[in-house]
Amino acid sequence: MRQNRGVSETREVAAANPSIRVGVIGGGQLARMMVPPAIHLGLEISVLAETEGMSAARAADMVGDYRDPETVYAFAETVDVVTFDHEHVPHDILNELERRGVAVHPRPHALQYAQDKILMREKLQELGVPIPAWAAVDSEEALQGFIDANGGRAVVKTARGGYDGKGVRVVSQAEEVRDWFTALAEDGRGGFLLVEELVDFTRELAQLVARRPSGETRAWPLVETIQQDGVCAEVLAPAPVSNPETAAEAARIGQIVAEGVDATGVIAVEMFETRDGRVLVNELAMRPHNSGHFSIEGSITSQFEQHLRAVTDLPLGDPAMAAPFAVMVNVLGGPAEGPMPVRYADVLAAHPAAKIHSYGKLPRPGRKVGHVTVVGSSLDEARAEARAAADGFA
Repeated sequence: MRQNRGVSETREVAAANPSIRVGVIGGGQLARMMVPPAIHLGLEISVLAETEGMSAARAADMVGDYRDPETVYAFAETVDVVTFDHEHVPHDILNELERRGVAVHPRPHALQYAQDKILMREKLQELGVPIPAWAAVDSEEALQGFIDANGGRAVVKTARGGYDGKGVRVVSQAEEVRDWFTALAEDGRGGFLLVEELVDFTRELAQLVARRPSGETRAWPLVETIQQDGVCAEVLAPAPVSNPETAAEAARIGQIVAEGVDATGVIAVEMFETRDGRVLVNELAMRPHNSGHFSIEGSITSQFEQHLRAVTDLPLGDPAMAAPFAVMVNVLGGPAEGPMPVRYADVLAAHPAAKIHSYGKLPRPGRKVGHVTVVGSSLDEARAEARAAADGFA
């Protein structure tokens, strides 16, 4: 069995063995975008991909089911530290990895708050950060009571597994999620749905923070995210703010959350800015996040490099903007005739200032197949150019 590596012992391992190997569970685009900074940092990187041909296939040393304990244990034996492309690895598997002495970042006791939205709400409430009114409900009667007491409409979420608008419904009658209650009952383990007040917000924001096991933290500038059908479509960095107190409050909240949940690696704190000027925490993600993709070109240290530094307990880099503004636009759907590179020649010729990122995915309506980033001194000009370049892949 491997020796258990404590809070900051990864540094000692790196000193003795410069080719420290980071294992990423999940073969999506986040794992793919960790590969270039891993090379630059002198790290080895391995990926456990769910299937052949995923975005991170070039770094996939193993293909298998992340829900199968033996597959995950076998993968972990080949690396020095385990991290994640997603938050869906079962909690009992992660706990067993730690019991076996595997360095896991973020650690299971922190990752649970991104895996279970009810646990997340309980923890955020304990930390005293501002959140929407909420309740855990296990019946239509309890749900209808919350709806009636909170203006006649509410947001209902499945506690686990939802992302990009999936597992989220805005309802006025409890019967609109009857199928979810039925599924919980049929599961045999019982369970609850999360219901929240329908927040009257003006925009959505995200505060990204990186934290090392030894405690050092660094935060990127606050960003604004624009959603389309529940999926992030654009990110403006830094977020345009007329009130500097908004950015200060978001940074304060991000720091409290990162330290309070004992995050290691990158954590994204997604927020609502309300019409009356408040900032409320909406969701947490404990991994590199779509709202931070701008940082590859827009920051001195990208979220992907910073995540690798953090999980190996290396000193963190400067997350300041590399240019006054950066705009990231997701490519949703993709070209009808194939993956993004079929349009590369035309788009690159028309938009030489745009940085194009393909995720190696086949087109599908609404699917994130890549993104475009433009940096510059004018937010409006960067946004127009990024949108135009992304439209070239429609």
